[in-house]
Amino acid sequence: MYSIGDLSRRTGVKAPTIRYYEQMGLLEAPERSEGNQRRFAKAELERLAFIRHARDLGLTINSIRQLSGHADRPCADADRIAKEQLASVRDRIAKLQKLEGELERIATCCTGETIGDCYVIRALSDHSLCGHEH
Repeated sequence: MYSIGDLSRRTGVKAPTIRYYEQMGLLEAPERSEGNQRRFAKAELERLAFIRHARDLGLTINSIRQLSGHADRPCADADRIAKEQLASVRDRIAKLQKLEGELERIATCCTGETIGDCYVIRALSDHSLCGHEH
């Protein structure tokens, strides 16, 4: 059996987050010791490692809930969720690349020496000076 501190150290998930996952139903309510401390079994350790990795990949609590505890179900839902997350990540990357390009453009256009002459300040104040939508 593991204490919440043990679980935290082994998975890198902070104790308040473990309690939150418990409240959200992602982790089973653990057994309690005579001193009312949570006592987690190895299955909860493995489950928390799964949740941590899924969160690191950007999956939502709802997606993790859909992927959980259904060993006999076909993996089509898991495939769908992974593909949706991949599309979301690619969309964010595309937006960040546009943002990077715009920031590079305005950062290199400035020839002013004071804030009053600064192109960066003008571009931030007037969206029409941007090269494209971002």
